[in-house]
Amino acid sequence: KAAKAEKKPKEVWDPILKEMLALKAKFKEVTGKDFGPPPKEKKKPQQQQQEVSEKNKEKKAKKAAEKAAEKAAKEAKKLANRLERERREKEKAARLAGVGATNFGDAEMVKSGRVTEKVWTEIADLKPSLAGKEVLVRGHLQTARLVGKGAFVLVRSSLYSVQGVCFEAKDGSISNAMVKYIAGLPSESVVDMVGTVSVPDQPIDSATQKMVEIQVTSFHCVNKANGQMPFQMEDACRPDCGKETDVGAYTGEEKPSEDGLVRIGQEARLDNRWVDLRTPANQSIFRIESMIGALFREALLKKDFVEIHTPKLIGGASEGGSEVFTLDYFGQPACLAMSPQLHKQMAAACSGFERVFETGPVFRAENSNTRRHLCEFTGFDMEMCIKEHYDEVLDVFSDLFIHIFDGINERCKNELERVREQHPFEDLKYLRPTLKLTYAEGCKLLREAGVEQDDYEDLSTENEKKLGGIVKEKFGTDFFMMDKYPLAVRPFYTMPCPENPKLSNSYDFFIRGQEILSGAQRIHEPDLIIERAKAWEIELHDIEAYVNSFRNGALPHGGGGIGLERVVMLFLDLPNIRKTAWFPRDPKRISP
Repeated sequence: KAAKAEKKPKEVWDPILKEMLALKAKFKEVTGKDFGPPPKEKKKPQQQQQEVSEKNKEKKAKKAAEKAAEKAAKEAKKLANRLERERREKEKAARLAGVGATNFGDAEMVKSGRVTEKVWTEIADLKPSLAGKEVLVRGHLQTARLVGKGAFVLVRSSLYSVQGVCFEAKDGSISNAMVKYIAGLPSESVVDMVGTVSVPDQPIDSATQKMVEIQVTSFHCVNKANGQMPFQMEDACRPDCGKETDVGAYTGEEKPSEDGLVRIGQEARLDNRWVDLRTPANQSIFRIESMIGALFREALLKKDFVEIHTPKLIGGASEGGSEVFTLDYFGQPACLAMSPQLHKQMAAACSGFERVFETGPVFRAENSNTRRHLCEFTGFDMEMCIKEHYDEVLDVFSDLFIHIFDGINERCKNELERVREQHPFEDLKYLRPTLKLTYAEGCKLLREAGVEQDDYEDLSTENEKKLGGIVKEKFGTDFFMMDKYPLAVRPFYTMPCPENPKLSNSYDFFIRGQEILSGAQRIHEPDLIIERAKAWEIELHDIEAYVNSFRNGALPHGGGGIGLERVVMLFLDLPNIRKTAWFPRDPKRISP
């Protein structure tokens, strides 16, 4: 091997190799075994595995354990990631579905069970100065529109409305379900809306609070409008198309609008009055009407008048005639009072109160289907004692009406504009003091204008209207009074005129050519009362108590009765008295 390794020639190492091989053969011959170490046995795999050292076993076991742990960790991580992903998806779905959300939904019914610390802000008080502040408002949901991922709402309370805006939020605070809930609520449902006041870039034309809007964060329905709306508020609020006549018969029939837009007819409005009264125009009309009541009381109380309350159930007819609603009063004939006339005279002239007034219902069984008559209306009555002349009464009435007109114009500016938006009208013109004409002067003005009118005939509605136009053009006023009416057209208790027995000490007041007050100096002598009652063919036993009240000393006196609904109608130049009666009663309507 060494010779080979040293690369010596064959002749050097070959003899040695041959000698070594011969020795190996001799060794095998003698021993029977090959020379050299015993051959290694091939080990079977199982044996080899069994003989692996404990060290290698531990190594492999550790490595296998590490791999198994790594694999288990990966699987666990995968499972955790999948569960987390499922959880997030479930939470997202829940948020979108509004599951568990408390910032929208149907509110618990208000049963007066508890009082919270919530503070509501009136929509009328929402102004730019509140920008950035959170507010809670309540009102009717007038409109709700779904726009993309948001909803726009208009919430109205009495005269005022505000826009609310609600869009989905990435953080889930405003969910898709909340937006859909808001947009899906029936119109006119009562809602509570919470949000932050903001100032829009452009005024909100559809709302009265044009310079603010609410970024909604919470929206709950307090009371859902379940029934089908009889008409849409948008249609009910639409401005008039042209001017209706305010005189003549009223049939309830409606003509199609010239502009083709939907408008709600008067009868449909009255059939569903509780909805009709929600319109801003109607809210304003009846607030103005309420203010007239307050101004009426205010003016008369300052002049030392006392408010009285007289019965509406009386025996016979309060002013004579047959236009009364009769009824059975425990076996006795009775009727609903046409006015408080007889009782207010008793109170003022016979009972020592001297100056009295009353506000209350008046009943007239007149089958008059016109635009200015009702079977029940609100009467504002006044009666006062005089010293010498009924002009003392006229002066009080003149001051009273000027106080009312000034008060409306000063205290109801917003209401007047809301009425004007739907029912355009010109402001009432009136003089200080009030223009006064005699009946004869009024008739003369009509004749000069080519209208037939006798000095002793009653004025027709048409001629009253024409006279109002003439007076407006000649004197520049919509409001005036006229006295010295023919005695034959006035009630039995009216004092005859001392200068002309065919005339009377009576008077009417007019707005825009229609009567709103009728009054007179009353007869305070019992014998003359009886004489005039007989002329009217009134049963004396029906007015016996009235006549007797003047037998114990009665003061000279006069007064008048005002129809509230007609005053409001004519001040606002509305075409129909039914627009100024809360729940009108006419020959064809006794509900709702």
